[in-house]
Amino acid sequence: MTLSFRKKVRYLSETTFRVVRDAGQGGTLLTPDYQTETGQCVLIGRMLGRVTDKWTVLIVRVLGRGPRRFNALRREVGEISQKVLASTLRDLEENGLVSRTVTPVNPPQVEYALTDLGREFLRPIRGLAEWVLDNATRIEAARTAYAARGLAAVS
Repeated sequence: MTLSFRKKVRYLSETTFRVVRDAGQGGTLLTPDYQTETGQCVLIGRMLGRVTDKWTVLIVRVLGRGPRRFNALRREVGEISQKVLASTLRDLEENGLVSRTVTPVNPPQVEYALTDLGREFLRPIRGLAEWVLDNATRIEAARTAYAARGLAAVS
């Protein structure tokens, strides 16, 4: 009897793989389990989308130096609007990276600080910033070379 479809047997290890036996070719092939991999990619993409925009990275870096009040944070971050800063801080608080403390004085004082999770997140942010600084010249050279190739192709 010849099988016209692949018989799939799951092999679970640290990474999930499928052992695929193709009777027509008589071989066995080890391939990633794409359902598991796709699910992980979706989760990773969703989480990264929440925490890796430009303003989040800059705010986390500033708060890594210590708690800040809203206007001090706005001055240190740079060209960020009040609306965008407020929205980003809400998102960071919702995702557990930033805590918001209100001191009941007149007028109320609000201070933002990194949570334990935010301080853990600061490590890869610092690593990414360091990588960017180390490679900025190479990236700019690649961009210049790419632009030159694009102009040559149009001519």
